[in-house]
Amino acid sequence: MTSAGHMVEILKAKGRLAAAGGGYEVVHESPGLELGVYVLVAPEPDRQQPHDDDEVYVVLEGRGTLDVEGELFDLHEGQGAFVPAGADHRFVGYEQLAVLVMFERVPR
Repeated sequence: MTSAGHMVEILKAKGRLAAAGGGYEVVHESPGLELGVYVLVAPEPDRQQPHDDDEVYVVLEGRGTLDVEGELFDLHEGQGAFVPAGADHRFVGYEQLAVLVMFERVPR
C-alpha cells in the first residue's frame, strides 16, 4: 500500500548543501512537480540556464537579487519570485543564499 503523501526534508537538504559549499538537491519529484533546494555561496556564480518549465523560488535563508531577463528582484527570507519557462535568469549579488525551488512539470 502506498501513502497519499510524504514528508519533504527541506531543512535537512539545506544543511547538507551548505556544508558541501552549495549545490542543488531534489527533495520531491512527481509527474507534475519537482521541489528542490538550491544553495549558493559567493563567490561561486549562479550558472543556471533557462528551464523548460515554470518555476517559483522562495528564499529560505539569506538575501540576493534574482535577475530575470534584466528585471531585478531583491529577495530576502520569506519572499519569492516566479520565473516563466524559457526565461533567462540567475541570482546575483548574494553571499550565502538558500532557496526552495518549485518546478511545474508539464507533460510534453
